[in-house]
Amino acid sequence: MAAFRLKYMSLGVLVFQTTSLVLTMRYSRTLQSEGPRYLASSAVVVAELLKILTCVLLVFKEHSECYSMRALNSILRQEITHKPIETLKLAIPSGIYTLQNNLLYVALSNLDAATYQWPSESASAAEEEVLSAGSQVVGVTAVLVACCSSGFAGVYFEKILKESKQSVWIRNIQLGMFGLIFGLFGMLAYDGNRVRESGMFQGYNTLTWTVVALQALGGLVIAAVIKYADNILKGFATSLSIILSTLISYFWLQDFEPTG
Repeated sequence: MAAFRLKYMSLGVLVFQTTSLVLTMRYSRTLQSEGPRYLASSAVVVAELLKILTCVLLVFKEHSECYSMRALNSILRQEITHKPIETLKLAIPSGIYTLQNNLLYVALSNLDAATYQWPSESASAAEEEVLSAGSQVVGVTAVLVACCSSGFAGVYFEKILKESKQSVWIRNIQLGMFGLIFGLFGMLAYDGNRVRESGMFQGYNTLTWTVVALQALGGLVIAAVIKYADNILKGFATSLSIILSTLISYFWLQDFEPTG
């Protein structure tokens, strides 16, 4: 009974988290504000770091019989450093998830730019139409790539979680370690000059930190859903969040209009 409640509670949290993340991220990427807009690659890195720190605390709580930093360090070394093969198994899904997180920012930024194009005094209507079409192609392409890779990553991660004796939080730390490495590499490769000029936290505000926190929470919830439910139910939960996001955008935010 407890496992049943845990399964559907994690699915409910996933629906809420995914819906909140999409709406908040979309707003944060289209909001006009003074100064530079925050770097999507930076947000991905910070979210991975936050996820790792949260999982370390959960491992600490999980082993409540030995509340000491020395004991925690011993557990982490035993489960991660001393099991390199098990740790390396998470490199593949981690790379895919990191790519997906970056593509989500790309998709929401470009699709919104196409739909909610801010008027420019120097741009003609024809120029705006071309820019809108180009942004839409980029956004849709990002979504398609993310969707195609999502299934493989989910099934692979589910296999690892359900065949392993390691806790879901240890697995998330391993996943986050590679995600942090891949994310840092992507940030320096794509936004290296901007990071050197203004720092990786440029453009951060309360809304940005909310997006980062929701994204970190998503990593934890998805792992719990795959562990205690399965990847198919995760897909249903994600589909439900898409419907909710659309309904909220159309009826409440009134910033979405379907085309005929």
